[in-house]
Amino acid sequence: MLSLLVDPAARPAVPVPMRDRLRSRVTRMLRAAGLTETSPLPLEATLRLTDDPAIHELNRDYRDKDSPTDVLAFAMREGAGGDIHPHVLGDIVISVDTARRQARRKRPMRIAERDPLLAELLFLAAHGLCHLLGYDHQTDAEEAEMNARMQALLDESARAGRTRAA
Repeated sequence: MLSLLVDPAARPAVPVPMRDRLRSRVTRMLRAAGLTETSPLPLEATLRLTDDPAIHELNRDYRDKDSPTDVLAFAMREGAGGDIHPHVLGDIVISVDTARRQARRKRPMRIAERDPLLAELLFLAAHGLCHLLGYDHQTDAEEAEMNARMQALLDESARAGRTRAA
């Protein structure tokens, strides 16, 4: 299950049809990821779309980095009590401002989406979701493993029909 929150400052850049498509595709990513998990309950996450000032504040307060960033992931499975509700993954926060700037660049991953901003939002959502699932990219090997999982989630999100594990 996905909860999508769109801050007022981000709403003009992400019209309702784009939000609906994003919600649908990220929900499918969650279902696909859940098929590889042992939890009997469906995975849950929140996706928040915000702007640079809001993500800057979060990045400063939680990561000691005094600048905006593109995506943050706040995992509920980590730390004390992280095993109480293992199906609740946590929160993904994306700056639409930064995503819009990055959308001008080409991503190395294949993303089945014509709208560059939506493609970037999907990429960042998959990246955040992988962090919630426990992936990281501190080493080349970790980055390769995470990128493979991200691509599998993105590919599955674009497919029609019954959701497959990714």
